[in-house]
Amino acid sequence: MPELIINGPAGRIEARYHHEPANDSPIALILHPHPQFGGTMNNQVVYTLYHTFVERGFSVLRFNFRGVGRSQGIWDGGPGELSDAASALDWLQIVKPDAKSCWIAGVSFGTWIAMQLLMRRPEVEGFICVAPPSNLYDFSFLAPCPSSGLMINGDKDRVVPSNSVGELSQRLKTQRGIKITHQVIPGANHFFENKTEDLKEAVGAYVDARMEQAEIDRVKEKEREREKERERQRQREIERAEESTGAGTDDAGADAD
Repeated sequence: MPELIINGPAGRIEARYHHEPANDSPIALILHPHPQFGGTMNNQVVYTLYHTFVERGFSVLRFNFRGVGRSQGIWDGGPGELSDAASALDWLQIVKPDAKSCWIAGVSFGTWIAMQLLMRRPEVEGFICVAPPSNLYDFSFLAPCPSSGLMINGDKDRVVPSNSVGELSQRLKTQRGIKITHQVIPGANHFFENKTEDLKEAVGAYVDARMEQAEIDRVKEKEREREKERERQRQREIERAEESTGAGTDDAGADAD
């Protein structure tokens, strides 16, 4: 997994990238926890999410926010970190312009940035929020939430109480056409210590179900398009037949004259 440097708004962004050779492989961007509390792209939960997507054929990018690791710049309290995430997603989409699906995932503070990016990028079809700190940050900008996704936390989390995540997911569930799934991992704390395998299983099952449904939807859409084309072809044949009949009638009338 070679080191990658991306040009960002505050200078270089240190990243790690897994590339899938298929042109249409789906893409996923992973955002790490709070930089001022030790959050980096090498956080165990970030690493778990990264490999959960890799194992499902995604091209996946994780990176360090400004001021973390070898990424240049200084902590900006949110706006600058959002710009970093937007630059990272831009890079990922340039590398994989034909990706059939785009996902974003975040851990704790990273979920707050991820959801702001989601609001600005309609191409993002799915999201994973691990321990979203809705008790610490304002998520009211998700009005309405443009995509369906998974919110997941541990019932032993002392930083983000489970009920605050549940309340956030319930608010978003009321929006038409959007399905927010909330799952609680028994025994897991904020850092999912000794529970990363449980997290991986839950996230993997959710992504599998979404991707399977997306494939079913794509097949149905292709069949609808084929049926539309068949109907257009039938209509063209009817029009040609009517034109031919009309021409024959005109010739018969001319002969009678």
